[in-house]
Amino acid sequence: MFLEWNANQYEISAQGIVITLLAKEYALLSFLYRNRGQAFSREQLLDKVWPLEYPTERTVDDHIYRLRKKLTPLRELTLETVRGIGYRLSVDEAGAGSSSPPSASDKQLQDTLQGVFARYHRYGQGKSMLALARQQDVLGYELNGFYHLYVYFLQGDLERLLDESTAPLADRLYWLLLLYALSGSAADKVDIFEAVLHKKLLNPLQHRELKLLNLLNVYTYAGQTDKTFARLEETRKALEDPELDSFKVHVYTSELLAQLVVEAGGQTLDRLSSEIEQLLEEKPFFREKGSYLVVNGLRHLCLGKMAEGEALLDEGLHVLESSGFVPIKLSALNLIVTFPRKSVISPRLLSKYSELFSEELSACGLPRLAPRLESVIHSALRSV
Repeated sequence: MFLEWNANQYEISAQGIVITLLAKEYALLSFLYRNRGQAFSREQLLDKVWPLEYPTERTVDDHIYRLRKKLTPLRELTLETVRGIGYRLSVDEAGAGSSSPPSASDKQLQDTLQGVFARYHRYGQGKSMLALARQQDVLGYELNGFYHLYVYFLQGDLERLLDESTAPLADRLYWLLLLYALSGSAADKVDIFEAVLHKKLLNPLQHRELKLLNLLNVYTYAGQTDKTFARLEETRKALEDPELDSFKVHVYTSELLAQLVVEAGGQTLDRLSSEIEQLLEEKPFFREKGSYLVVNGLRHLCLGKMAEGEALLDEGLHVLESSGFVPIKLSALNLIVTFPRKSVISPRLLSKYSELFSEELSACGLPRLAPRLESVIHSALRSV
C-alpha cells in the first residue's frame, strides 16, 4: 500500500482516500508508521511525540482513539493495543495483496504504467507523478523500488528518506546528498560530493548524474568556478551521447550561471541564453524551464534590470511550484539567496526570497534533521 504524507496539511492519502488529521495525530501516526510492527508504551510515545510538553497518559489514549476512527477506511492500517505494553501500528501488506485487482498480475499493464510514470518524470511533472502514485492501489500496480524512493525525494520528504527501512542506505544516498547540498556552506559540500564519487558509493547512473550534472552548481555555489569549467568540458563531451540528450538544458543553464558568476561578456551570455531557449521551445519541460527562468532572472539583475529580473525569478519559482518538485524549487531559492555576486541582490529581494527559502526548508524538515542527515552521510563515507 502506498501511503502519501502531506506534512503541511496534516493529511495522509492512499487508495484514493484522503484523511485529514490534527497536528499531534499526524505526528503520532507518522512515528508509529516509521516504526510499524513495534510496540511502544504510553511513556515512550509521550517522549517521542510530545517532547518538552507535559501531557498525561490519557492524552495518548485519546489520540489513539481518534486515530482509530479516522483510519477506518484504510483497513490495511491497524492500531493495536498490546496488553501490558501500549500500542502498535500494523500494516497488512499481505492482506492488501490478496485483494489486488487482476491488473496487478498483468505484466504488460505494469510496464505501461511504469512507463507513464517515467514519462511524467522526464517532463518534470511531479504533481502528475504524485497523482499516479497515490492511485496505484486503485489502478492495480506497484511502483518499482527506484520510484518508491523518488516520490519521497520529489516531495522533499527528508524524514521518510532517512527512515525508509525497506531500502538500504546505498539506494537512498543520492537523494540524501541532493538535499544535503541545500544546508549550510556550499564549500563544505564539495569535499563530500567528491569523496562519494571517489569511493563509488552510488549506482552507475546516479554516479554519472552527480559527476556530470550536480557537481557543476555545487562548484559554482562554492566559488570554485575553475572546477565548474573543467567539469563542463567533460560534461559537454559526454553530451555527444544521444542517451544524454535530456541533460542539455540543465548543463547549459549551469554554464550560464557559472558565466554570470565570473562576469562573462554579454555575447557569451546571449549565446547561452539563445541555446537554452531554443531547446526549451522543443522540450518545455517544467524543471528545466523553471530553473532557467531563475538563472535568467539573476542575469537581468546583473544587468541592472531590477523589475524584469524579479519578474523572471517569480515566474521561475512559480513554474517550479507547479512542477511539484520541492527540492528543485529549494535549490532555486538557495541559489538566489546565496548568489556569489551579492551586490546585485537588493536588501528587499534578499529579504523576500530568504523568507521563502526558510519557510520551504522548514516544511521539509531540513533545519531540524540536518545534524542527523550529516551524520548518515559521514557514516556512509566511513563505511568504505
